[in-house]
Amino acid sequence: MKKVDHLEKSIEEQIASLGGDALFTREGFDPTMAEMGGYSDYSYWRSTFKAFLNNRLALVCLIILVVLLLFTLIQPFLPGQHTATEIFWRDDGRVDANHAPDSQFIFGTNAIGQDLWARIWNGTRTSLLIGVCVAACNALLGILVGALWGYVSSLDRLLTEVYNVVHNIPRNIILILVSYLTRPGIGTIIFAMCVTGWLPMARFIRNQIVTIRDLEYNLASRCLGTPTSRIIFKNLLPYLVSVITLRVALAIPQAIGSEVFLTYIGLGLPVTIPSLGNLINEGRAVMMAASSRYQLLFPALVLSVITISFYIIGNAFADAADPKNHV
Repeated sequence: MKKVDHLEKSIEEQIASLGGDALFTREGFDPTMAEMGGYSDYSYWRSTFKAFLNNRLALVCLIILVVLLLFTLIQPFLPGQHTATEIFWRDDGRVDANHAPDSQFIFGTNAIGQDLWARIWNGTRTSLLIGVCVAACNALLGILVGALWGYVSSLDRLLTEVYNVVHNIPRNIILILVSYLTRPGIGTIIFAMCVTGWLPMARFIRNQIVTIRDLEYNLASRCLGTPTSRIIFKNLLPYLVSVITLRVALAIPQAIGSEVFLTYIGLGLPVTIPSLGNLINEGRAVMMAASSRYQLLFPALVLSVITISFYIIGNAFADAADPKNHV
């Protein structure tokens, strides 16, 4: 006690020699300020969206894509719109085919006199429906199977053999066989793309899970008896949000591209169901005529805008979702 009293006395003497209370004041204890010492208002998703919105190119693409999607949905309800299958005739009784774009037909007409403006937006709705359904199905199956494949060791050999067998069959062959054996339609296209479309996602998730499943916090959770499902959904998958987001965003234009390919080889949707694949295939048939090239230009432009926008948005959001980029 004497040593402590001597130390306090020496401190008081030093303060007095420097000017005393005129220069120094004692700070009182405030319990509310003490509680705020360890407070942080950090939010993962708020930081993610903030980082994403700072990317101007991605923000512009997002606005373009949202406007395009909204217009695609409301276009049939706007005044003065035509149906996608309506055929127009000239005053002389002939089909108004290959009508160049003007005030009556904004995008012109096709080879059988149908309004290309109405068919493009109808086809965009169809292609986006296919793309979103295929991407959602492949993401759901791929993430679930890939997480179990990577975390549960007893399933690794079985799922690896299944993957090796199915993956070695060309995907285009499977698409062609399913299209041949089933009735053409939107459901057939979605089913054909989902038969093996989830395999790349499952393989990717499996490889990511294997690299992080034995980290210290996962081992600690396992030792504490945490259920496997909770470890997968709480410890592992949140760590992969950025890469999963990128894969899902790219799956939508990829599915639309597959639909275009199937239509190109004659196994896609019937001509009675407009889609970007059908429209591009129809435009390809008349592209050699300079006066009819607009029939390929307009649907290809819409497809390019959708594909590029999803690609840029997916990459930007994946970067923004990476905790390493958060400040």
